[in-house]
This record gives sequence, structure tokens and C-alpha cells, in this order.
Amino acid sequence: MDLMTYALEYTHAVKQSLDRLPLDRLAVVAEILLKAYDHGSQIFVMGNGGSSATASHFVNDLAKGIILPGHRRFKAIGLTDNTPLLTAWANDSAYEDIFKEQLENFLQPYDVVIGISGSGNSPNVLKAIAYANQHSAITIGFTGFEGGKLKGIAQHCIIVSSNQMERVEDVHMALTHLLKLYLRQTILENTRNGRRESVEVSEKLL
Repeated sequence: MDLMTYALEYTHAVKQSLDRLPLDRLAVVAEILLKAYDHGSQIFVMGNGGSSATASHFVNDLAKGIILPGHRRFKAIGLTDNTPLLTAWANDSAYEDIFKEQLENFLQPYDVVIGISGSGNSPNVLKAIAYANQHSAITIGFTGFEGGKLKGIAQHCIIVSSNQMERVEDVHMALTHLLKLYLRQTILENTRNGRRESVEVSEKLL
């Protein structure tokens, strides 16, 4: 197969996955992030491998990419970026504890915990999400394939319709960029319209 044919097939498959996204669920995720922003809640993001890179990128976009003059900032924290801490927990406890143990230091009620796992079966992501559920946080999963175990644990889950990890990761990155741009635009529009920022977290999002 020549590269042109392969590229057309690949991009077509990615487009199909994008077309099948559950946009109603994505709208709920966007609202959760806006509520976290209004309330001053922390947003924790985690993942392994390629999903770790997506998690770090999303934190960068939230913490820096949506800085607007005269506005508060998103409190976004990556659980994938402190190599000494990650390896300490992996070595001294277990790899499945590397995210959950970090949450124990900082997690507060109404914080948001986002787990990115292409398969939906990463034990360390699942353990951290379960811990967050037990401590009144709001949990979100980004996954693919059939959703894995993450689908049943996260309170809100976006499942990319694809059985190829690379396509799932492509769409996850696109979703984080979409959310970043939407959040920024919404905050600007609310400012122009004179809408006051809420300090309440809606019960329907818990």
C-alpha cells in the first residue's frame, strides 16, 4: 500500500471517530470545567504513556492557555509530571498508587479529577478515580475501545469510537484543544455579556 492510500484511510478513520463523538456528554464535561473555574476548584489530570503526554498538554492549555487579563486562572495540576515523586511511589509502594497517593495530598470536595486511558483499564488511573469518587470529587474519563473499566467508574465518560490506540489518542488531543478554546471563548463571552461568575457547583454535575 502506498503512503497516499494509507494516509487517506487513516485520516478517514479519525474523522469517523470525531463524527461519532458524544457531544452531549462533552457539553457536560465543559460545564463541569466552567463550574470548577467559577468555584476555584482544582482540576487534576493523569494518564500513562501517550495519555500522559495528553494529560500534560491539557494542563498546560488550562493553566496557561486560558489566562485572560483581569480574570482568575484555572487551577490545573498534572499528576504525570513529577518524575521523582512518580518513581518514589512506584518503587516504594506500587505503580498503581502513583496518582492516587498524589491526590491524597491535595484533593478537596468539588475538585475535578480527569483520567485519560485509551483502553480504560489502567490500574493507576482506575484507583485514583475510585479514590476521588470516595472523597466528593467530580470524576471524568477519556477513553476509547469499549470504555473498559473506566466507563463504569468515572462519573462522566467520553468514549472515542475506535479500536486503534493511535486514533483514540489523536481524538483525545483534539478534544482537549476543543475544550480549551471553548472554555476561553465562553469566559470572554460571559464577560462581554456582564454575566456574573457562579460560586456554586451545580448538584446535577456531582
